[in-house]
Amino acid sequence: MKQPNILFIMSDDHASHAMSCYGSKINATPHIDRIASEGMLFENCFCTNSICSPSRAAILTGKYNHLNGVKSIDEPFDGKQTTFPKLLQEGGYQTAMVGKWHLGHGGDADPTGFDYWNVIIGQGDYYNPTFIEMGEQKQYNGYVTNVITDHCLDWLEKRDQSKPFMLMCHHKAPHRPWVPDNKHKNMYEDVDIPEPETFYDDYATRSQAAVQANMRIEDLRESDVKGKTPDGLTPLEEKKWKYQRYMKDYLRCVASIDDNVGRLLDYLEDEGLAEDTIVIYTSDQGFFLGDHGWFDKRFMYEESLRMPFVVKYPREIRQGSVTDAMSLNVDFAQTFLDYAGIPAPSDMQGRSLRNVLQGDTPQDWRTSMYYRYWMHLDDHHNVYSHYGIRTHRYKLIYYYAEALGTMGSKEETRPPEWELFDLEQDRFEMNNMYGNPEYADLAAQLKKELAALQLDVLDEPVKQIE
Repeated sequence: MKQPNILFIMSDDHASHAMSCYGSKINATPHIDRIASEGMLFENCFCTNSICSPSRAAILTGKYNHLNGVKSIDEPFDGKQTTFPKLLQEGGYQTAMVGKWHLGHGGDADPTGFDYWNVIIGQGDYYNPTFIEMGEQKQYNGYVTNVITDHCLDWLEKRDQSKPFMLMCHHKAPHRPWVPDNKHKNMYEDVDIPEPETFYDDYATRSQAAVQANMRIEDLRESDVKGKTPDGLTPLEEKKWKYQRYMKDYLRCVASIDDNVGRLLDYLEDEGLAEDTIVIYTSDQGFFLGDHGWFDKRFMYEESLRMPFVVKYPREIRQGSVTDAMSLNVDFAQTFLDYAGIPAPSDMQGRSLRNVLQGDTPQDWRTSMYYRYWMHLDDHHNVYSHYGIRTHRYKLIYYYAEALGTMGSKEETRPPEWELFDLEQDRFEMNNMYGNPEYADLAAQLKKELAALQLDVLDEPVKQIE
């Protein structure tokens, strides 16, 4: 069978609940919706570590972060290790990486496995961004989302048409500080963005990890909301004002991404490539859009854990299909290799999604997943390190660090804590049921399953304390 082309579009921090195909109440994404309506939407796609570099490393290698070496945003990626682009390249594909890399630069940290690469430095700038093109630094005029798409289209035009292609179009947006383009800068000017149901969460039943995190809407800086808070506002009024400023710019950045997704889809149609091309749209993780009163990600809570994932491939995927099968970012590599007819290395830890995409989820498909966030008390967000398990109905989280950290003006030792949520009864994760006698047997069962998952992915557990 002919090897399909692969167009892998990924944004940064685009929450699924800011996509209309996922039922967004705050915006519309008609071009991303085209992928979903012409293919499959995954309702339960999750990341294994909700932070930029680790998620990208997991996607490239098909391995969890304790094995690919990128547990935090401070650890560069070792490009000598096996990745799916390398294997596709060796298997006859012409490969390209354009946009946000965020896995280090120079030496072994540069992109490998690509016939062409042109990536922004670090987080990059929204306007007039500087890229590194095949080792040479260059600055381009314009808005970063448009520039990335321009380079992708240029590469598609110039590619070797005798080979199948794999193009990674990876956007910076809508990452902080959420600077919109000129086309969308006045979008939502005369409307109020609805506040999420958990906007006023007081964390009453939750762990100290939730209480102590420095990512509340109130923590947004002037550079985030593009101005000083007006004088005379009460604390509540300030929170509401910052939320509107944050969300409008965030959604304006999303609108630009959606437009540029449309440009790529139109190109495939116009060039007669759509039938033979797998198109993926996803984000490196989820994001809090005022949910629980927060912005950012990192936590294992649903809004951060969940990734949007929509895929179309007319030759195999039924239009308008939806699956609740549990998929992970470590599955992507093996999925691409499966479609290319290239054997996956035995040490990859994901599983090909091809059967799921064909509407035939295997009987032995996973019913639970393992998550671990490593960056205990990072400099900016103060999120505790934790790991946990999510099944289709329940979630158990263990905040395991007994580290000495600075909490406000004094140093305190925080004991480990547990959280248990019944997602069927409590989809917003407001009520921690850990310690409730009615859930004691379930908690013990989930702990055993968590330990089995850790063993399966070759991770080291931390001494668990009740």
